[in-house]
Amino acid sequence: MSSRLRYTIPNAFTALSLLLGIGSIMTTQLGELELAAWLVVWCALLDVMDGLSARLLNATSDFGAEFDSMADLVSFGVAPAVLILNAGMEIGGVEYESGQFWVLMLAVAVFALAGAMRLARFNLTSDQPGTGWFAGVPITAAGGGLVPAVILVLIYHPDVAAVLPLHLYLPVMMFVLALLMISRIRFPKAKKRDSLFVNAFQVIVIAGVYYCGITRSYPEYLLGMGLFVLVSGIIAGRITRQS
Repeated sequence: MSSRLRYTIPNAFTALSLLLGIGSIMTTQLGELELAAWLVVWCALLDVMDGLSARLLNATSDFGAEFDSMADLVSFGVAPAVLILNAGMEIGGVEYESGQFWVLMLAVAVFALAGAMRLARFNLTSDQPGTGWFAGVPITAAGGGLVPAVILVLIYHPDVAAVLPLHLYLPVMMFVLALLMISRIRFPKAKKRDSLFVNAFQVIVIAGVYYCGITRSYPEYLLGMGLFVLVSGIIAGRITRQS
């Protein structure tokens, strides 16, 4: 395989992820929140393929790293922020230019800003030897995993959405995710581990996410696994730090 083709394959996954992120923003503005949320999920699936193909083909590069960060900011930073803002108005009943609107506006803006800072910090430390841990929750987990899953569950279960104070829950969620991204919390990377159980669990989770994303089904699984991985990852980081 030629050198140019090797580098083109992972960059093509990144480019497609970026385009789908832009598509999510556009479809959100057109009121198609369900499709917009699935587009963000597909961006996350492509992000996995991007990194995997780059490692398998030995095609990592400075350009690829910067390009990937720019795509991640759009797909997992800006697109989820726009999605949450519009979902707050369409599903949560937040009225335009009300006090609740400006709080939600501030929350999604802080989320996007924290995502940009998170990616910039990652780029500065990505040339250091890998330890299997992130410093802070990655933007792909926050914006690519939890945010679209929450919106999809609310869309698929309107009776639940109707009784929840989403004008409060949505901005709180975005503020919390923003803090987790820029924190120094140790969070595990998805990579081969010494434990057979952990490796098997990672494969099952990823396979399930791909199935849900491709078939556009079971957002409950996406949300459940997203919350479990978030909480268990933070706990694992605390335990290993103390050991």
